[in-house]
Formats: sequence, structure tokens, C-alpha cells
Amino acid sequence: MSDRGGEEVTSSFNWSSVPNQKKVNNLTDCVRIDSSAHPFFLVVYTLVFLQKPSSNTMIYLKNLVVADFLLSLSLPIRITDYATSSATIHQVNCNFGYSILYLNMYASIMFMGYIAASRYLKVVQPLGTHILQSVPVAPIISTVTWVFFLAMTCIYIIVSFNTQKSFTSDPVSCQGIHSGKHILLYNILHISSCVMFLSVLVSLVFFYYSISRRVSLAQQRHPASSNSKKLAKSRRNMLVLVIVFCFCFVPYHLVRLPKIFLWGYCSWTKVLYYGMEVTVIMSSLNVCLDPVIYFILCKGFRTHLRLGVVRGN
Repeated sequence: MSDRGGEEVTSSFNWSSVPNQKKVNNLTDCVRIDSSAHPFFLVVYTLVFLQKPSSNTMIYLKNLVVADFLLSLSLPIRITDYATSSATIHQVNCNFGYSILYLNMYASIMFMGYIAASRYLKVVQPLGTHILQSVPVAPIISTVTWVFFLAMTCIYIIVSFNTQKSFTSDPVSCQGIHSGKHILLYNILHISSCVMFLSVLVSLVFFYYSISRRVSLAQQRHPASSNSKKLAKSRRNMLVLVIVFCFCFVPYHLVRLPKIFLWGYCSWTKVLYYGMEVTVIMSSLNVCLDPVIYFILCKGFRTHLRLGVVRGN
């Protein structure tokens, strides 16, 4: 019945209006669809839909995926801003593109810190007795984090619109289209963000050092024990987390702090501008490097990735 209805609909369609059309019975005869986006959908599908929140680490990983997705939404705005000389596109990028970029960046920083703290507590509290290791606490922490960052982003966008001034030529920096009040808020937010970044960085270094020390002591006492192997695996996972964190976010903040205080000096403006552009690109690479974290920390992701590779072959 449904096949007959489909034939009637096909026959009623005016195929003469669509030139060079050829009907095929086998979909494999059509042009193959590009599968380059499959790894991204694999990450989202595995972490967001398939995996149950069996641990707080999994909940933080899901939120890290959301932060990466927000960054991917801001990239078309930035690319269009660089590709055109439109003042309107530049304003949109300054008000929304950068806001989404910073939202993703510092949300990623915080959730990577939460993941590191969760892995550290799993080593020092293997029985899971600490309150921060309980699964119901992780959604609360994640919700508070998102509400805080979304509130700061909304305040920043509102102030950006209210303090925006007209200009006749395209300014090099977004600071050129805003008044002194906005720049003051901009500097306060970024100084606070740098303090937040330094806190997470110090915590990551401490976690890695503490786990490494425990691994050394365990290997000296029982080098072939299963506990030593588990601790060594935890140290490896923490090292990968620290490397990704440092590569993506440390260069940006090494340039960010001097820019806050030296941007008004002409001798530093060009150096700081190009330094910021390069380090922003490096910070955006966390979208590409975060799947490494998913792979080592999420067993479900590893399983589906292997199945995807097998099916692809």
C-alpha cells in the first residue's frame, strides 16, 4: 500500500523542472556522503546519550562536550569576521563570538579541573567515601558552574551593547568599539578569569605530583602488584590531562595578562595583537584534543570508536 502511494507521489512530481535527474534503486549508486563529521557525532552520541551517569567523571565529561560544542558555534562568526571587512560582522563577533569563546574556554578549564579532582580523589579515597565523589553532587556542581558562566556572559553582552560607540573605520581590536566603562569591566572579568585559571593549573600540578609520589612509593614496596599498575595508569591519565590543559590554555594566559596592562602602548599593540590571535587558535584546539581525554577516561567511547573503525574497514 505504501509502495503504491509512493509511486503516485513520484509520478505527480514534475521531473522536467529538475534537469539531469536519474532515479536509482540502490542508494550505493549515489554520491557517497562525506563522513568526516562522524567522529564528532560519535563523541556526542556516546557521552551524552548512551552513557549513564555512573560516575561524576562521566558527568563532567558530558559537560566538557557541551562546552566544546559551544565553541564550534562561535567559529563561523570568527571566520566570517576575518574573511570580510563588514563593521556589522565585526560587532557581532566582538559581542557574541568572543563571549561564546570565553564561555567555552573557562567552562572547559573548570570541568577539566573537576575531572582532575575526581581522578585524584579516586586515588586517595578508593572507597569513594568523600562527598565530592558521590554521583548526585556532580550535576549540582555542573549546574552552578553553567549558571555562573552564563550569567557573566549575559552581563558582558548587555554592557557591550550599552557602551558600544559608533565608528567610521574597522578597529583592529574589539576594545576599539567600546567605551571606558566596558573596558574596565572587560579587564576585571579577565583578571578574575586569570585567577581562576591559575587556581586550576596549580591544582592540576598538585594532583599529578601527589599521584606520581604515590606511584613511586607503591612501586618501591610492591612493584608487580595490581595496585601499582592502577596507580601508574592514573598517573598516565592525569599527565595527559595536564598536557592538554597546558598546551591549550597556558600560552593564552601568558599573553592575556600583559595585554590587560600594556594594550594602550603603541609599541606593544602589534605584538600583543598577533600573540593573542595565535594563542586563541591554540586554545580553540582543545576541541580537537579533548577527544584524547574522552578516549582514556571513557570506556564506552573507546568501545564505540573501535566498533566504528571495524565497521569502516
